[in-house]
Amino acid sequence: MSSMRDNFDHRPTIDADHEALIALATGSRLFESDQIDILAGMLRSPEENDVWLTDDESGVPVGVAYVALEKMTHGTWNLRWIEVDPAHQRQGRGKAILDHVANRLIEKGQRILPVETAGLDDFDYVRKFYSDNGFEKEARIRDFYEAGVDKVVYRKSLA
Repeated sequence: MSSMRDNFDHRPTIDADHEALIALATGSRLFESDQIDILAGMLRSPEENDVWLTDDESGVPVGVAYVALEKMTHGTWNLRWIEVDPAHQRQGRGKAILDHVANRLIEKGQRILPVETAGLDDFDYVRKFYSDNGFEKEARIRDFYEAGVDKVVYRKSLA
């Protein structure tokens, strides 16, 4: 296990990062191929208020966070994607990029940061990550993604 540190290089995502970030999403096996296509489209053509941050290690993207303003709300942002390359996990990178996103939103006076994930056993570690980082379980919508695959929503207050 690598040593823990908290001085990672988080920067706005640039076009040159796209290929590496799409490969990261593909390699995670958390997304179906059609979802990868949707994610790639959002990355290449972000909406006006989308925030994409890349965790950079010596010029190579090794992590990403994507948050989007929830339309028709006041100060609610959705954490749409956060991921760290497996070779760079367990170093505190996920927590660091999540803290960076939350602090950036707090500085802008935003209120809450929800995130959703699947209710499958394979996603236990994802739900634990959110719980360990100050998110509270808010809701479970049965059969949301497809029959037998629930949506679990977590919420973090930014106040």
